[in-house]
Amino acid sequence: MAKRLFVGNLTYEADSAKLRDIFAAVGTVVSADVISNKYTGRSKGFGFVEMSSDEEADKAIAELNGKDVDGRAMVVNEAKPREDRPAGDGGAPQGGAGDDSAASDDTQATGSDDAPAVPSDDGVVDEAPAEEAADQEEKTS
Repeated sequence: MAKRLFVGNLTYEADSAKLRDIFAAVGTVVSADVISNKYTGRSKGFGFVEMSSDEEADKAIAELNGKDVDGRAMVVNEAKPREDRPAGDGGAPQGGAGDDSAASDDTQATGSDDAPAVPSDDGVVDEAPAEEAADQEEKTS
């Protein structure tokens, strides 16, 4: 049965073909994949290799773990099984700065969507609607 290996500490220039070539020297490679950033396409510096048998996978770990590849000591070990993750929206933030449901700065101070907060002469925010605030300013002027 095939065994899946985790391969870490790869250079960002490493690709799946190079990974396959490295592991082919110690056995039959079923698959080799370098994981890359989905937006930039740049390698994340790790990948997975599936060897055709447990014996070949064990040999690859013994021979390649710690081997220098392009100035980096490659890490090779048995991959852990993938954990089931709940289906979702891809990790989008839940609320926060980009949440449209929050009140805007204008209406947050007054609690009213009708008029923005109006600072008075003493710097205190007047919670009256804008029309009343304008009338009060005329009276005090």
